[in-house]
Amino acid sequence: MSTVFNRTRVSEPALFTPCDTTEKVKDFPAVCVSTFSENIIQKFATLRETEKIAELYTANGSTPVYKIRYGGQEIAFYQSRVGAPACVSGFEEIIAMGAERFVLFGSCGVLDDEKVKKRIIVPVSAVRDEGTSYHYAAPSEEIETDSEQVKVLKNVLERCGYPYVEGKTWTSDGIYRETLPAIKERREAGCLAVEMECASMIAAARYRKIPFIQFLYGADNLSSNTWEIRDLAQYGLNEAEKYMALAFECGLEMMKWKTSSI
Repeated sequence: MSTVFNRTRVSEPALFTPCDTTEKVKDFPAVCVSTFSENIIQKFATLRETEKIAELYTANGSTPVYKIRYGGQEIAFYQSRVGAPACVSGFEEIIAMGAERFVLFGSCGVLDDEKVKKRIIVPVSAVRDEGTSYHYAAPSEEIETDSEQVKVLKNVLERCGYPYVEGKTWTSDGIYRETLPAIKERREAGCLAVEMECASMIAAARYRKIPFIQFLYGADNLSSNTWEIRDLAQYGLNEAEKYMALAFECGLEMMKWKTSSI
């Protein structure tokens, strides 16, 4: 992989950019929040104060982009598609529309149930077991989250009284190839969770110089030899208000920082 995705290739300009495919939206909110759960997005999309402001288009269909007023600030939100390539592509197009700061959250598979214990997971680094991040950052085994952005997230969690745990996450492309030996290896390396987008989003946000925060909440459990689905089928709906409010609060906190400081 290092012979293909080397430092020189990462720094080369692309043939076309998101601005070539996506029009800028007038008065697009500076902060945008996204999650993968259609249940959560639909719950907030139907609120009286929510307004549809744009759409993202792919061969899979259109994805509405909404805005809502929270804490005196207009905040955009939309549903990210699952998987690193689709998630990053949507993120790129949202930036082209005008977003300047970005908060992403979603469910994950828990690799260490004893440490997580229903806490919010604060990713401090991600194992790059996917392909998208290598188009945005030079090859490495892991990619670290920006420490200032972790600090912002932790401050918000503490202020809101939400318990959390910091740790490493494993970003994988193969949801149905999370084998027992691989799970054991990642857990022994310190990974608390497995998901499909974090490493790629860290790399893409850093490449585009967009302040970025991501937090995870545990869904299914992969801590033992028997898989436990738990509330994965609900995709976070049971605590939708909690997660969205936390994301909105992170967005408000980010607005207090200068872009160069995050």
